[in-house]
Amino acid sequence: MIGPDTAGIAERLGEAADTATAIAQLAAETGLDVDAAYGVQTALIQRRLERGERLVGLKMGLTSKAKMAQVGVDEVIWGRLTDTMRIPDGGTLDPTRFIHPRVEPEVAFLLDRLPEPGEPIGDFTDAVRAVAPAIEVIDSRYANFTFSLPDVIADNTSAAAFTIGPWSPVPDGLDNLGVLLEIDGRVAQVGSTAAILGDPRRALDEGIRLAGRHGVRLREGWVFLAGAATAAVPLRPGAHVRAVVEHLGTTSLRASA
Repeated sequence: MIGPDTAGIAERLGEAADTATAIAQLAAETGLDVDAAYGVQTALIQRRLERGERLVGLKMGLTSKAKMAQVGVDEVIWGRLTDTMRIPDGGTLDPTRFIHPRVEPEVAFLLDRLPEPGEPIGDFTDAVRAVAPAIEVIDSRYANFTFSLPDVIADNTSAAAFTIGPWSPVPDGLDNLGVLLEIDGRVAQVGSTAAILGDPRRALDEGIRLAGRHGVRLREGWVFLAGAATAAVPLRPGAHVRAVVEHLGTTSLRASA
């Protein structure tokens, strides 16, 4: 039996991202399952690497019940980050580069060594050099931001851009820190790091395990985005976005008008 056209699907998704043009879901049409979808994701990222981008980390998706409910899927997933996705803290991005961008507050880890798959949380914390508040910009390449699980995995878990605040030493507890997402100085979402699999460090553990299934190991110096602490909010032109994570500080970005 012939499997899905991995390269062809990756090309369609890459073209949709490059032209900021939404496309129909692909999984049902192409017979894409979860494993094949990660193959598409790999081909999609390879397409970016071949034009000069470089990998700088991994990200988790759907690590909170709010995000699972928002997009209608129920399994934790992971994707890749490249250098061109990063926006300086306080920097500006052009929302016309995207189809229907949304923003969400996250926790970021900076890796100091290579954690081993299955390494207990209590042991691998010394693998993390620092922690910081983060904002992820997500942008599904599918119409109406609607997709199945294989669809979103193939689409590199809707990754679009991210910004990270000042790094600080990892505190003793990360499992119940207050999180705010502000848009133009007004609170748009309130949450807790407990929404990220109960503890953002669990997201790192899951990321190591799940990526390892597909032969991907985290690297020293990489960034790891643990997942959203709240539901995502649409990013409007001209909006100023700020994420606040208790004890970790703030980070912000602005969308050009």
